[in-house]
Amino acid sequence: MTAKKIIQAIRHNDPAIRSNREAWLYPGLWAVLLHRCANKHYRKHRFFLARLISQWARKLTGIEIHPGATIGHGLFIDHGAGVVIGETCIIGDNVLIFHGVTLGGTGKQDGKRHPTIHDGASIGAGATILGNIKIGTGAKIGAGALVISDVPNYTTFVGEPARNTRQEASLRSEINALKARVDELEKAV
Repeated sequence: MTAKKIIQAIRHNDPAIRSNREAWLYPGLWAVLLHRCANKHYRKHRFFLARLISQWARKLTGIEIHPGATIGHGLFIDHGAGVVIGETCIIGDNVLIFHGVTLGGTGKQDGKRHPTIHDGASIGAGATILGNIKIGTGAKIGAGALVISDVPNYTTFVGEPARNTRQEASLRSEINALKARVDELEKAV
């Protein structure tokens, strides 16, 4: 991905940005650009050089992206401080990540150990997503959520552990309807 496309993603997602020049000050831009460079070396098995670039990027931006992570186009890391993206993480296109997000492993797996984030997903500040799980297309993860299982497409998950907000609202509605029916039946007796 070129710097031009990253700048477009920044301008699209952040209403506070007023010029392309200002976008060059975003740590997320530098983190993604340097990741692209580190990832090229990683894929050519130049692991030390790849890691050196990624560590330099972390020091410069406060964003840690393992050089083995796969990142699609249009990733926007807003603010960015404290973001950690693990080695086997796969991030699709047009994903939005806020500061303090961890896309990590559980420490108990071999092979694919980190999450797959599908296109158009949004991950709130301080969210932690762990293990070889999938975050669906267009899904939203709330700030501070702890996600340890798959998240379906176009759903919103919040809490610790994270729960589907629509599913909870639907369950509450069903419970209230059942309570009302029980009250009716008790009055009839």
